[in-house]
Amino acid sequence: MNQRKICVVGLGGVGGYLGAVLAHNLEDIYYFARGKRLESIRKNGLKLCSEVSGEFTAYPAMASDNAEEMGVMDYIIICVKNFSLEQVCAEISPMIDDHTVIIPLLNGVGVSDKVRRFIGKGFVLDGLVYITSGSDKDFAIHHTGSYCNIHIGCKRENECDKNILSEVKNIFQSVNVNCIIENDIEAAIWRKYILNCAYNTVTAYYSATTGIIRKNETAVNQLKLLLEEACSVARKSGINIDDNLEEVHLNHILYKQSETATSSLSRDMTSGRQNELEVFSGELIEIASKLRMKIPETEFFYKELKKRSEKSAAE
Repeated sequence: MNQRKICVVGLGGVGGYLGAVLAHNLEDIYYFARGKRLESIRKNGLKLCSEVSGEFTAYPAMASDNAEEMGVMDYIIICVKNFSLEQVCAEISPMIDDHTVIIPLLNGVGVSDKVRRFIGKGFVLDGLVYITSGSDKDFAIHHTGSYCNIHIGCKRENECDKNILSEVKNIFQSVNVNCIIENDIEAAIWRKYILNCAYNTVTAYYSATTGIIRKNETAVNQLKLLLEEACSVARKSGINIDDNLEEVHLNHILYKQSETATSSLSRDMTSGRQNELEVFSGELIEIASKLRMKIPETEFFYKELKKRSEKSAAE
Protein backbone atom coordinates (compact mmCIF):
# COMPACT_ATOMS: atom_id res chain seq x y z
CA MET A 1 0.00 0.00 0.00
CA ASN A 2 1.40 3.37 -1.03
CA GLN A 3 1.99 5.83 1.79
CA ARG A 4 -0.87 8.28 2.08
CA LYS A 5 -1.21 11.62 3.80
CA ILE A 6 -3.85 11.22 6.52
CA CYS A 7 -5.26 13.78 8.95
CA VAL A 8 -7.29 12.99 12.08
CA VAL A 9 -9.56 15.88 13.01
CA GLY A 10 -10.55 15.89 16.69
CA LEU A 11 -8.31 14.04 19.19
CA GLY A 12 -10.80 13.12 21.90
CA GLY A 13 -11.69 9.53 22.80
CA VAL A 14 -12.37 8.27 19.26
CA GLY A 15 -10.00 10.45 17.25
CA GLY A 16 -7.31 10.12 19.90
CA TYR A 17 -7.33 6.34 19.69
CA LEU A 18 -7.31 6.28 15.89
CA GLY A 19 -4.73 9.06 15.69
CA ALA A 20 -2.44 7.27 18.12
CA VAL A 21 -2.49 3.87 16.41
CA LEU A 22 -2.12 5.47 12.96
CA ALA A 23 0.85 7.66 13.93
CA HIS A 24 2.47 4.80 15.86
CA ASN A 25 2.45 2.55 12.78
CA LEU A 26 2.45 4.84 9.73
CA GLU A 27 4.19 7.95 8.48
CA ASP A 28 2.51 11.12 7.16
CA ILE A 29 -0.15 11.20 9.89
CA TYR A 30 -1.36 14.66 10.84
CA TYR A 31 -3.50 15.92 13.74
CA PHE A 32 -5.89 18.85 13.53
CA ALA A 33 -6.44 20.04 17.11
CA ARG A 34 -6.86 23.24 19.10
CA GLY A 35 -6.05 24.95 22.37
CA LYS A 36 -4.52 23.10 25.29
CA ARG A 37 -4.92 19.73 23.61
CA LEU A 38 -2.80 20.96 20.69
CA GLU A 39 -0.21 22.39 23.09
CA SER A 40 -0.04 19.07 24.93
CA ILE A 41 0.40 17.03 21.75
CA ARG A 42 3.15 19.32 20.48
CA LYS A 43 4.98 19.14 23.80
CA ASN A 44 4.35 15.57 24.94
CA GLY A 45 2.95 13.62 21.97
CA LEU A 46 -0.31 11.70 22.27
CA LYS A 47 -0.33 9.02 24.98
CA LEU A 48 -2.53 5.95 24.54
CA CYS A 49 -3.39 3.41 27.22
CA SER A 50 -5.26 0.54 25.59
CA GLU A 51 -6.19 -2.96 26.69
CA VAL A 52 -5.73 -4.07 23.07
CA SER A 53 -3.04 -1.85 21.53
CA GLY A 54 -0.89 -1.41 24.63
CA GLU A 55 0.57 1.74 26.16
CA PHE A 56 2.69 4.11 24.08
CA THR A 57 3.10 7.73 23.02
CA ALA A 58 2.47 8.62 19.38
CA TYR A 59 4.03 11.50 17.50
CA PRO A 60 2.39 12.78 14.30
CA ALA A 61 4.20 14.31 11.34
CA MET A 62 2.55 17.57 12.40
CA ALA A 63 -0.11 18.76 14.84
CA SER A 64 -1.71 22.10 14.04
CA ASP A 65 -4.86 24.22 14.06
CA ASN A 66 -3.86 25.70 10.70
CA ALA A 67 -5.13 23.64 7.76
CA GLU A 68 -3.15 25.60 5.18
CA GLU A 69 0.04 24.83 7.08
CA MET A 70 -0.60 21.08 6.80
CA GLY A 71 -1.59 21.10 3.13
CA VAL A 72 -3.92 18.94 1.08
CA MET A 73 -4.66 15.46 2.46
CA ASP A 74 -5.43 12.15 0.81
CA TYR A 75 -7.67 11.08 3.70
CA ILE A 76 -9.36 13.02 6.50
CA ILE A 77 -10.98 11.24 9.44
CA ILE A 78 -13.41 13.55 11.28
CA CYS A 79 -14.00 12.64 14.95
CA VAL A 80 -15.41 15.83 16.49
CA LYS A 81 -18.67 16.23 18.38
CA ASN A 82 -21.69 16.97 16.20
CA PHE A 83 -22.12 20.53 17.45
CA SER A 84 -18.61 21.40 16.18
CA LEU A 85 -19.02 19.90 12.73
CA GLU A 86 -19.95 22.97 10.69
CA GLN A 87 -17.16 25.11 12.16
CA VAL A 88 -14.58 22.35 11.72
CA CYS A 89 -15.59 21.71 8.11
CA ALA A 90 -14.95 25.40 7.33
CA GLU A 91 -11.58 25.28 9.09
CA ILE A 92 -10.29 22.16 7.34
CA SER A 93 -11.38 23.21 3.84
CA PRO A 94 -7.80 24.11 2.74
CA MET A 95 -6.82 20.45 3.32
CA ILE A 96 -9.39 19.20 0.82
CA ASP A 97 -9.39 18.95 -2.95
CA ASP A 98 -11.45 16.78 -5.30
CA HIS A 99 -9.38 13.65 -4.61
CA THR A 100 -9.53 13.90 -0.79
CA VAL A 101 -11.51 11.11 0.90
CA ILE A 102 -13.41 12.27 4.01
CA ILE A 103 -14.51 9.73 6.63
CA PRO A 104 -16.83 11.22 9.28
CA LEU A 105 -17.13 9.03 12.41
CA LEU A 106 -19.65 11.07 14.40
CA ASN A 107 -22.76 10.23 16.37
CA GLY A 108 -26.13 10.70 14.74
CA VAL A 109 -27.78 10.17 11.36
CA GLY A 110 -27.39 12.23 8.20
CA VAL A 111 -23.84 13.24 9.11
CA SER A 112 -22.32 12.64 5.67
CA ASP A 113 -25.00 14.81 4.05
CA LYS A 114 -24.06 17.64 6.41
CA VAL A 115 -20.37 17.24 5.57
CA ARG A 116 -21.09 17.33 1.84
CA ARG A 117 -23.14 20.48 2.32
CA PHE A 118 -20.58 22.20 4.55
CA ILE A 119 -17.52 21.35 2.43
CA GLY A 120 -18.77 20.93 -1.12
CA LYS A 121 -15.72 19.03 -2.39
CA GLY A 122 -13.87 15.79 -1.88
CA PHE A 123 -15.37 12.28 -1.65
CA VAL A 124 -17.41 11.78 1.54
CA LEU A 125 -18.00 8.27 2.86
CA ASP A 126 -20.64 7.26 5.39
CA GLY A 127 -19.26 5.75 8.56
CA LEU A 128 -19.60 4.91 12.23
CA VAL A 129 -17.43 3.50 14.97
CA TYR A 130 -17.99 1.30 18.00
CA ILE A 131 -15.37 1.92 20.68
CA THR A 132 -15.16 2.57 24.41
CA SER A 133 -12.56 5.28 24.90
CA GLY A 134 -12.13 8.66 26.52
CA SER A 135 -9.71 11.50 27.07
CA ASP A 136 -8.21 12.31 30.49
CA LYS A 137 -7.56 15.79 31.88
CA ASP A 138 -3.94 15.48 30.69
CA PHE A 139 -5.30 14.56 27.20
CA ALA A 140 -4.09 10.96 27.39
CA ILE A 141 -6.46 8.51 25.71
CA HIS A 142 -7.82 5.50 27.58
CA HIS A 143 -9.27 2.68 25.51
CA THR A 144 -11.15 -0.04 27.41
CA GLY A 145 -12.66 -3.22 26.08
CA SER A 146 -11.48 -5.53 23.32
CA TYR A 147 -12.70 -3.71 20.22
CA CYS A 148 -12.58 -0.76 17.88
CA ASN A 149 -14.91 -1.52 14.98
CA ILE A 150 -15.33 0.91 12.09
CA HIS A 151 -18.13 0.48 9.56
CA ILE A 152 -18.00 2.31 6.23
CA GLY A 153 -20.10 2.47 3.08
CA CYS A 154 -21.92 4.74 0.66
CA LYS A 155 -25.52 5.72 1.24
CA ARG A 156 -25.66 6.98 -2.34
CA GLU A 157 -25.09 3.75 -4.25
CA ASN A 158 -24.70 5.48 -7.62
CA GLU A 159 -21.80 7.54 -6.22
CA CYS A 160 -20.05 4.64 -4.49
CA ASP A 161 -16.45 3.86 -5.44
CA LYS A 162 -15.63 0.36 -4.23
CA ASN A 163 -11.89 0.95 -4.75
CA ILE A 164 -11.97 3.84 -2.28
CA LEU A 165 -13.86 1.72 0.26
CA SER A 166 -11.25 -1.03 -0.09
CA GLU A 167 -8.38 1.44 0.30
CA VAL A 168 -9.89 2.90 3.48
CA LYS A 169 -10.50 -0.58 4.89
CA ASN A 170 -6.87 -1.55 4.14
CA ILE A 171 -5.55 1.54 5.95
CA PHE A 172 -7.48 0.73 9.12
CA GLN A 173 -6.75 -3.00 8.96
CA SER A 174 -3.01 -2.23 8.56
CA VAL A 175 -3.01 -0.73 12.07
CA ASN A 176 -5.17 -3.55 13.54
CA VAL A 177 -8.40 -1.57 13.54
CA ASN A 178 -11.29 -3.75 12.38
CA CYS A 179 -13.08 -2.19 9.41
CA ILE A 180 -16.27 -3.52 7.83
CA ILE A 181 -17.67 -2.41 4.46
CA GLU A 182 -21.46 -2.32 4.80
CA ASN A 183 -23.84 -3.03 1.94
CA ASP A 184 -26.51 -0.99 3.74
CA ILE A 185 -24.56 1.65 5.66
CA GLU A 186 -27.68 3.69 6.47
CA ALA A 187 -29.19 0.73 8.33
CA ALA A 188 -25.88 0.24 10.19
CA ILE A 189 -25.80 3.92 11.19
CA TRP A 190 -29.38 3.76 12.43
CA ARG A 191 -28.68 0.58 14.44
CA LYS A 192 -26.02 2.42 16.40
CA TYR A 193 -28.10 5.60 16.60
CA ILE A 194 -31.06 3.73 18.08
CA LEU A 195 -28.83 2.22 20.78
CA ASN A 196 -27.37 5.64 21.57
CA CYS A 197 -30.76 7.37 21.70
CA ALA A 198 -31.79 5.05 24.54
CA TYR A 199 -28.50 4.37 26.35
CA ASN A 200 -27.09 7.90 26.34
CA THR A 201 -30.41 9.36 27.43
CA VAL A 202 -31.02 7.04 30.39
CA THR A 203 -27.43 7.03 31.67
CA ALA A 204 -27.35 10.84 31.47
CA TYR A 205 -30.69 11.18 33.26
CA TYR A 206 -29.56 9.01 36.17
CA SER A 207 -25.86 10.03 35.96
CA ALA A 208 -25.19 6.32 36.13
CA THR A 209 -23.09 3.45 34.83
CA THR A 210 -24.52 0.41 33.09
CA GLY A 211 -24.27 -1.59 36.32
CA ILE A 212 -26.39 0.92 38.23
CA ILE A 213 -28.99 1.10 35.43
CA ARG A 214 -29.36 -2.69 35.46
CA LYS A 215 -30.38 -2.63 39.12
CA ASN A 216 -33.03 0.06 38.52
CA GLU A 217 -36.26 -1.56 37.27
CA THR A 218 -37.75 1.80 36.27
CA ALA A 219 -34.66 2.70 34.24
CA VAL A 220 -34.70 -0.67 32.46
CA ASN A 221 -38.35 -0.16 31.49
CA GLN A 222 -37.50 3.33 30.26
CA LEU A 223 -34.66 1.94 28.16
CA LYS A 224 -37.13 -0.49 26.59
CA LEU A 225 -39.61 2.27 25.73
CA LEU A 226 -36.91 4.52 24.28
CA LEU A 227 -35.62 1.69 22.11
CA GLU A 228 -39.14 0.95 20.88
CA GLU A 229 -39.72 4.59 19.98
CA ALA A 230 -36.42 4.98 18.11
CA CYS A 231 -37.01 1.73 16.20
CA SER A 232 -40.51 2.84 15.24
CA VAL A 233 -39.11 6.09 13.80
CA ALA A 234 -36.48 4.16 11.84
CA ARG A 235 -39.03 1.76 10.40
CA LYS A 236 -41.41 4.59 9.47
CA SER A 237 -38.43 6.26 7.75
CA GLY A 238 -37.93 3.16 5.61
CA ILE A 239 -34.72 2.01 7.30
CA ASN A 240 -34.07 -1.72 7.00
CA ILE A 241 -33.52 -2.71 10.63
CA ASP A 242 -34.19 -6.14 12.17
CA ASP A 243 -37.64 -6.89 13.56
CA ASN A 244 -36.17 -7.73 16.98
CA LEU A 245 -33.62 -4.89 17.21
CA GLU A 246 -35.22 -3.51 20.39
CA GLU A 247 -34.63 -6.83 22.14
CA VAL A 248 -31.10 -7.19 20.75
CA HIS A 249 -30.04 -3.76 22.02
CA LEU A 250 -31.70 -4.23 25.41
CA ASN A 251 -29.97 -7.59 25.89
CA HIS A 252 -26.64 -6.00 24.95
CA ILE A 253 -27.05 -3.32 27.63
CA LEU A 254 -28.34 -5.71 30.29
CA TYR A 255 -26.02 -8.67 29.76
CA LYS A 256 -23.01 -7.83 27.57
CA GLN A 257 -21.91 -4.27 28.24
CA SER A 258 -19.29 -3.55 30.90
CA GLU A 259 -20.85 -2.69 34.26
CA THR A 260 -18.51 0.30 34.61
CA ALA A 261 -19.38 1.76 31.21
CA THR A 262 -21.37 4.96 30.82
CA SER A 263 -22.20 7.27 27.92
CA SER A 264 -20.55 10.34 26.42
CA LEU A 265 -23.74 12.30 27.12
CA SER A 266 -23.63 11.35 30.80
CA ARG A 267 -19.93 12.28 31.09
CA ASP A 268 -20.43 15.61 29.34
CA MET A 269 -23.48 16.58 31.39
CA THR A 270 -21.82 15.57 34.67
CA SER A 271 -18.81 17.73 33.76
CA GLY A 272 -20.95 20.66 32.63
CA ARG A 273 -19.55 20.48 29.10
CA GLN A 274 -21.38 21.16 25.86
CA ASN A 275 -23.14 17.93 24.92
CA GLU A 276 -24.94 16.05 22.17
CA LEU A 277 -28.45 15.94 23.63
CA GLU A 278 -29.77 17.42 20.38
CA VAL A 279 -28.24 14.50 18.48
CA PHE A 280 -29.55 11.73 20.72
CA SER A 281 -33.02 13.16 21.42
CA GLY A 282 -33.67 16.45 19.64
CA GLU A 283 -33.00 15.15 16.12
CA LEU A 284 -35.05 12.01 16.71
CA ILE A 285 -38.00 14.13 17.84
CA GLU A 286 -37.60 16.31 14.76
CA ILE A 287 -37.60 13.29 12.43
CA ALA A 288 -40.64 11.86 14.22
CA SER A 289 -42.46 15.18 13.91
CA LYS A 290 -41.93 15.23 10.13
CA LEU A 291 -43.41 11.72 10.03
CA ARG A 292 -46.32 12.89 12.22
CA MET A 293 -45.34 10.49 14.97
CA LYS A 294 -45.45 10.94 18.74
CA ILE A 295 -42.56 9.63 20.84
CA PRO A 296 -43.56 10.70 24.38
CA GLU A 297 -40.82 8.88 26.30
CA THR A 298 -38.10 10.53 24.20
CA GLU A 299 -39.82 13.90 24.54
CA PHE A 300 -39.96 13.56 28.34
CA PHE A 301 -36.24 12.83 28.68
CA TYR A 302 -35.34 15.53 26.16
CA LYS A 303 -37.21 18.22 28.11
CA GLU A 304 -35.76 17.13 31.46
CA LEU A 305 -32.18 16.88 30.24
CA LYS A 306 -32.46 20.15 28.31
CA LYS A 307 -33.45 21.91 31.55
CA ARG A 308 -30.35 20.50 33.25
CA SER A 309 -28.10 21.51 30.37
CA GLU A 310 -29.42 25.05 30.32
CA LYS A 311 -29.11 25.35 34.10
CA SER A 312 -25.53 24.05 33.99
CA ALA A 313 -24.62 26.46 31.17
CA ALA A 314 -26.03 29.41 33.15
CA GLU A 315 -24.02 28.59 36.30
